[in-house]
Amino acid sequence: MNASPGSSRGTGGRALVLLFLLTLPLVTPKIRGADEIEGFAYLRSLVFDHDLEFGDEYQHFYAADPAGLAGFKSTFLDRRETETGRHINFAPLGSALLWAPFYLLAHAGVLVGRALGGGTAADGFSWPYVAAVCYSSALYGLAGLLLVHDTLRRHGAIPEPAASLAVGALWLATPLLYYMTVAPAFSHAASVFAVALLVWLGLRAATRAEAGAFDWALAGAAGGLAALVREQDGLFLLFPAGLLAAQGLTRRAGWATLRRGLAMGAAAGLVFLPQLLAYRTLTGRPSPSRLVARKMSWSSPHLLQVLFDPGHGLFAWSPLLLVASAGTAFLVWRRRDLTAVLLALCLLAQVWINGAVESWTQAGAFGSRRFVSSTPVFAWGLAALLAAVPPRRARLAAAGVVLFAWWNVSLMAQFGLKLMDRQRLEWPRVAANQVSGVPRHILRAAWLFFTDRERLVREGP
Repeated sequence: MNASPGSSRGTGGRALVLLFLLTLPLVTPKIRGADEIEGFAYLRSLVFDHDLEFGDEYQHFYAADPAGLAGFKSTFLDRRETETGRHINFAPLGSALLWAPFYLLAHAGVLVGRALGGGTAADGFSWPYVAAVCYSSALYGLAGLLLVHDTLRRHGAIPEPAASLAVGALWLATPLLYYMTVAPAFSHAASVFAVALLVWLGLRAATRAEAGAFDWALAGAAGGLAALVREQDGLFLLFPAGLLAAQGLTRRAGWATLRRGLAMGAAAGLVFLPQLLAYRTLTGRPSPSRLVARKMSWSSPHLLQVLFDPGHGLFAWSPLLLVASAGTAFLVWRRRDLTAVLLALCLLAQVWINGAVESWTQAGAFGSRRFVSSTPVFAWGLAALLAAVPPRRARLAAAGVVLFAWWNVSLMAQFGLKLMDRQRLEWPRVAANQVSGVPRHILRAAWLFFTDRERLVREGP
């Protein structure tokens, strides 16, 4: 699948922006789940209350849906951190910080509107504030995808249309689409941006002849941001660290490499410092809640299940990612270079950490969402396979991408319409619904989605 003579990096980027504009009507400015509430609570509490006490935020969302958030109440309203007596918050701080500029703009707009006679509440909860968070998440997701595309073209030598098709496929055929549109107030879209920025800056530092400590510090800062958005994504710092270490060994520049490594580590630590301070305030020590720590088994007993389990596994939810994983192995074999090896190691690290969590099934969530941040790595593997497709097979490859996208979108419909057990994939029920159940309900569901989403949530199809 080779580039046409006039194709360019910009053409693929414009196509992705156009696709983003087409998905904008799907963005749902709503906060419902526990993870969404926890992340939003950081932002609202810091801006309006200037503290990290989340009782007001938790009570607001619980009062709006007491039946749906009964479990949330028992965990987050009825319990406190033992050492500090504060409300529990398991979420990292990073998404709230990324949302903050948009949230503050929304607040300014609300204040101006009220000065002109408008009635929108300037309380941090009303629609403009929630919309600012949700649409900014979608924008961060797009920014991450554009960085991935640029990295594939600039550093991976992936031609068009393979680069754009790989990025578009991972967008439409994995849970990323869900977390950029239906549930954007989760941290996953922001995590794609942070990890994509880390990979982009790491390769930029490694390939620039004049790169110095500042360039590597930028890569470290991106790594700190990735960990700030989702702690597990700090493992992606293996990528720039490996690039820098190899550079020091091959160029025999020990002291220069040490300085750059210290700059990278210091920048990562500095950016992550707000999370440590938040931990200290909430738990009484610079580490997560003991309720989180006790869920970890570092031997990763669920390493294979998190990939292959038929009810919860990554590849059952998103079969395209099995292809992309095979592509990552193909990339290592084909290129035999450090970039490919480090990307594969980062992916293995994510498999390990996700298999180490007691709640590895992610029951109740759409897809294997903890792997969404690995999109920048999966893109390299999928793009390598697509670039290797002979021109005469290009249409077949494109048809395969469409099929994978249909599978994902149809699963989203099943999940939203409650045609499936949200706790797990049930076979063959899920497959049968893909063929018969979803088509039967899709027209009415689409109408309600665009005209009365709350009714759709209440009544189903």
